Amino acid sequence: MRLLIDTNVILDYLLSREGFHEQAKEIFDLAQYVGDFEFVSSSAVTDIFYHARKELKDTFEAQDRIHGLLTFCSVLNVTEQDIRTALDMRWKDFEDAVQYAVALANHVDAIITRNVKDFERTDIPVLTPGEFLNE
Repeated sequence: MRLLIDTNVILDYLLSREGFHEQAKEIFDLAQYVGDFEFVSSSAVTDIFYHARKELKDTFEAQDRIHGLLTFCSVLNVTEQDIRTALDMRWKDFEDAVQYAVALANHVDAIITRNVKDFERTDIPVLTPGEFLNE
């Protein structure tokens, strides 16, 4: 199964966010045992770095954590066509529209996010970490 992991779930994992870390960790652990392929969009990586550096107050620690993430999570490129697709979708949350366009272009099976409501009109399942783990 090919999973696009949204920024908030990755930050839950990387920053050990209370109340969310365990489910995020389970998703990443499960992928190693089941053979799921987890992806993050290239545009999300810069957002993840920004938030991790801000919370950790340490540039190099943020870089190290992202480097560790990339040992088991691959990066999907964001193309001009993905941006055009996202713009044409006319969603309120452009960042999520870009994530969805990248997921479509890369034939992702599901998107894992805590903000399901932000993903409007989708043909790809959009699940919370808890919903995914229950399936």
